[in-house]
Amino acid sequence: MSESELKQKIEAATFRKIIKHLQNNRSLQNIDLMNLAGFCRNCISKWYVESSKELGDEIDYEKAKEIVYSMPYAEWKEKYQK
Repeated sequence: MSESELKQKIEAATFRKIIKHLQNNRSLQNIDLMNLAGFCRNCISKWYVESSKELGDEIDYEKAKEIVYSMPYAEWKEKYQK
């Protein structure tokens, strides 16, 4: 495995851990993330869409949010958004 491939695998694994952490910490509100870190789950969803386009596999925004939130966004918003 090349250094570049290894780096890509590490970055992908890190991304999955970040998403899992956010999915497991639903009490952390997007507004809090935005205020503290300058990005939120929706930002990650938009980056996911952007990256999918760059790699030739266009995923729409709603599907990207479902991946990031682990459920449809409307359902997450109803259950967890304060």
